[in-house]
Amino acid sequence: MATSGKNLSEYDTSGLPDARQMRIGLVVSEWNREITEALSNGAREALLDCGVAPHNILRWDVPGSFELPYGCRKMIRSEHPDAVIAIGSVVRGETAHFEYVCSATAHGIENLNLQQDVPVIFCVLTDDTMEQARDRSGGATREQGGRGGHSRFENGCTVAIRRTVALLRTFPRVNIFWEPCFGTLFVFT
Repeated sequence: MATSGKNLSEYDTSGLPDARQMRIGLVVSEWNREITEALSNGAREALLDCGVAPHNILRWDVPGSFELPYGCRKMIRSEHPDAVIAIGSVVRGETAHFEYVCSATAHGIENLNLQQDVPVIFCVLTDDTMEQARDRSGGATREQGGRGGHSRFENGCTVAIRRTVALLRTFPRVNIFWEPCFGTLFVFT
């Protein structure tokens, strides 16, 4: 895994800007609900940790990851958030469906970032097995009685959220794309 050996949880909270007035949207896939709920909860915790007021965290659900780009676009147009976080989980099956859904979702969110003035963060897990998805969404830690949100991905997503909040305060309209496989946050101005 590209993030192996990296502590993605490390960040300096003193450098985070005031985010109390920011409105952040979560668009969450209902498919693989166990995984997406864990990721959604981690994103919500990260936003609250950044100072986003609970009433300024919007949530919409969509049937699956394929529908995330549409849900994000509709939320941007109707709710006018400062940023949107697309949360999904796609687990490989026995057919090519996995590749089609992953590709369409990634390209759809990429296009939103290139065409919209509101950043959309790509927080979609693409795993080979459900066990891997559980581990990457904090499930193993949570089952052992620990606090959820300590998986590599969720911590990486959390760091991306915190960096997004900081970027939004500095540059109100930037486009952001989080690539979880490589732990990379791309920023387009």
